[in-house]
Amino acid sequence: MPPNTLFSTPARLTAPAAVKLPRQILVLTGLIYILAGLFFRDPWKTDDVVSLATMLTAINDGSLKAWLLPQVGHLAYAEAGPFTTWIGALSISLLAPVFTLFTSELNAAIIASRMPNLLWFGLLCVGLWRASYWLGRRPEAQPVRLPFGGEPSITDYGRMIADATLLLTLATVGIIWRMHETSEVPALIGFQAIVIYSLVRMFQRPGSGAALLGLTLGVCFLTRGIVGASPILLASVLSIAFVQPLQKHAKWLALSLAIATAIVMAWWIPAQRIGPYWTQQWLLWNLQSVAWVGFAALLNSLRDLAWFLWPTWPLTLLAIWQWRAWVRAPHLLLPLIFLGSSFSSLLFIQGSFEPEYSLLVLPCALLGAFALPTLRRGIVNALDWFAIMCFSLTAATVWLGWIAQQTGWPSKIAHNIARQTQGYDTFISIPAILIALVGTAAWILLVRWRLSVRPAGLLRGTVLSAGGLITTWLLLVTLWMPSLDYVRSYRSVSADLAQALRTHQQAGECLRAEGVGSGQRASFLVFEQINLSFDRRCSLVLQQVSLRDLQRQQVAPLAANADILWQGKREADRHEAFLLIRLPKPH
Repeated sequence: MPPNTLFSTPARLTAPAAVKLPRQILVLTGLIYILAGLFFRDPWKTDDVVSLATMLTAINDGSLKAWLLPQVGHLAYAEAGPFTTWIGALSISLLAPVFTLFTSELNAAIIASRMPNLLWFGLLCVGLWRASYWLGRRPEAQPVRLPFGGEPSITDYGRMIADATLLLTLATVGIIWRMHETSEVPALIGFQAIVIYSLVRMFQRPGSGAALLGLTLGVCFLTRGIVGASPILLASVLSIAFVQPLQKHAKWLALSLAIATAIVMAWWIPAQRIGPYWTQQWLLWNLQSVAWVGFAALLNSLRDLAWFLWPTWPLTLLAIWQWRAWVRAPHLLLPLIFLGSSFSSLLFIQGSFEPEYSLLVLPCALLGAFALPTLRRGIVNALDWFAIMCFSLTAATVWLGWIAQQTGWPSKIAHNIARQTQGYDTFISIPAILIALVGTAAWILLVRWRLSVRPAGLLRGTVLSAGGLITTWLLLVTLWMPSLDYVRSYRSVSADLAQALRTHQQAGECLRAEGVGSGQRASFLVFEQINLSFDRRCSLVLQQVSLRDLQRQQVAPLAANADILWQGKREADRHEAFLLIRLPKPH
């Protein structure tokens, strides 16, 4: 680390630029972010509805096996881990009876299953804000002392870094949908934030920090298994080995690992006894997921990450470059280790996609926040203008598409939307329009504030980015949620299948699946309690086929003289269809 750190860092900042962002604005921004789109919609395939199905199976089955080992009806869902199933099932058990006073039993369960998302988001906000605050207060991170004074205080600077980190996280495009789904991903992001905070806490309080670290690492393992926990565990070990304030506390790592191991074994030992098949499949899924993916797959991931991590990744690269001489400083090295560990996992996890990409968001946001005080005023202003133009355009696009759907103008856009939502009857929801108008007005006021007041605060760009993304998201989940539900929900086709079964299923006759995906299987279970069997002796078969093959009459018959009792699909779906078939009785 260069000498005279306090006088030679690349950060240059005046006290007015580190002005405090009102806490009410930060809290309100977070609440709008997590509440918009969380409720009043159907679960969508795959992860969203599968996780809900495991929760409902645990409640309806009631057995210890169904609680310890996630299942989708008769299907052993041996992926990820049981922790989010436990928390979601408990939430449904406790809160769904209250929600049934206002809505149907199914909708009450759906709402209750998403209440834990508030907890995961809270962990994310608290853990990330506290970690970045204390990293921002470290002497190595402080801005250059000005010749005549006027630089921000240590507290103000740390608070500005923490606010910027949180706002950059909220402005990241890739996780906004994932944070609203019922799956292990939002929980894992929240736990990663707590792990980072635990390590920062160990700087001064190694005992409590190590205990919190061990607890969180154990829960990470129960949330997404080896695939999800390995990058976080590796980053934790490397941080203790190489981050200077943690090296002297390395002995506390034994406590962390002991606590984590005890938590995992408390689940694994009874799980292995109760469901050896499930645990074998779970271990197999984890081990098969780990393998060298090759550079072609890495290039695909880099292409996806360009939009997934927008707009934080350019700031991340700037931070690494601007602080390159301080690479061993804790405020840079700690997030760099988490970034490197999560990125390296993309090389060794088969089929890496959004769940794996999500672990890159927090370290990118943390590094990006430290880039802000190193930027020149012209660059900061350019970023402000880019955020204004970009998100004004996305908000206008959402409105234009909605107008085209409702009025038929512009005709080309209306035609494309109608093709994607074939069979959908448009309608206008007055409450949704009012919320969308309020959100649009808030964005216009935010832009006007930036252009007319010209605030000196360095956070203005991150406020604009977060506010713009949240505005676009709010417009999507108000104006477009009915259409999205129509296109992506399996509620209607599940009802059609249930009606066909009431008509054709005979007493004692079971139904098995043929080629039905886990998301579709979970949807039929959630919406109509249709539990598909694996028994080959079942004479009723639900077969999932390609719609193109069905239209061309190229679907291979399951048996000669089999009767097709029903066929159906989602109205807007152009790819898949379902056949209910009765097989002839064997002679």
